[in-house]
Amino acid sequence: MKIAIIDDSESSLSLMSELVLGLRDVEAVTFPSSLAALMWLGQNPVDLVIVDYLMPSLNGLGFLELFRRDPNQTAIPIIMVTSSDSKDVRYMALQLGATDFLTKPIDPVEFTARVSNTLDAYQAHKALADKSAWLASEVARATERLVEREREALLFLGRTAEHRDPETGRHLTRMSTYSWLIALSLGLPAEQANRIKVASPLHDVGKVAIPDHILLKPGKLTPEEFAIMKGHAQHGANILAGSQSPLLQLACEIALSHHEWFDGSGYPNGLKGDDIPLSGRIVAVADVFDALTTTRPYKKAWSFDDAYDHLRDGAGSHFDPTCLAAFGAVLSDIHDVYDAHRD
Repeated sequence: MKIAIIDDSESSLSLMSELVLGLRDVEAVTFPSSLAALMWLGQNPVDLVIVDYLMPSLNGLGFLELFRRDPNQTAIPIIMVTSSDSKDVRYMALQLGATDFLTKPIDPVEFTARVSNTLDAYQAHKALADKSAWLASEVARATERLVEREREALLFLGRTAEHRDPETGRHLTRMSTYSWLIALSLGLPAEQANRIKVASPLHDVGKVAIPDHILLKPGKLTPEEFAIMKGHAQHGANILAGSQSPLLQLACEIALSHHEWFDGSGYPNGLKGDDIPLSGRIVAVADVFDALTTTRPYKKAWSFDDAYDHLRDGAGSHFDPTCLAAFGAVLSDIHDVYDAHRD
């Protein structure tokens, strides 16, 4: 351990240094000037500072005030040495961050005891802080592992609906990445955009409740069949409802709202404009674009440009114009995903 001793008296520095040498595994660094000590301490860590009160240029109180301004020095103990019995001086020193006091002339027994006790307390404090930091890092790692498992569970649950429709291929990867890019383009925080990316693959989980003869029908659905197909949004919300997980709550919101239209003509609740959750408005753009550019039993895949033109035609009616503008702002990134994850 290292102790910095600051005193303008050579005899006092010599005495205190000699007493420190008698302590086990402790060395002293001495300074006749508090200003010189401040400069050195700014670059060198110590375990204790002993500073005299009465010194020229900058006294012990001035040293305390400047030293404690450094956020890295707030926990280092400081013993002030003073020949003054003035309570005002001691009160001021305590307010400025002094840990303990020694009175001149120095009593060797008292000096050794106070220094040893202060060092022991500081070492215990550092050990506790190190343990707290270790525990915090372990909790963070464990939490990240839990979050990763939750993300995997959401992806696997999303695949249950996708695997009932073998033509959709890598739809979940593309659609969720499109949604993430739109969210970032809108200026949403990265954490929120990531949550949308993770939750959006569950948007069609309600299709597990749709009969195969409707879900896999190669031709156009009848009005009665389409009414049943539209039920997948509410089915998905019912499947995901009631969870304490923020991710599942977001997935529930997306499942229920991603077929709402900006003009209020969508389903299942006919929501309009900003009444539609932002997550649903984002996923609506991503989902329709990917559906258009993907081959399905009832249609051929549209070209990238034709699909984008269709989205722009639907601005203000089907789609939120702001979300569509955000989609257009990252169109080159969208095209990269489109190229990289084709079926």
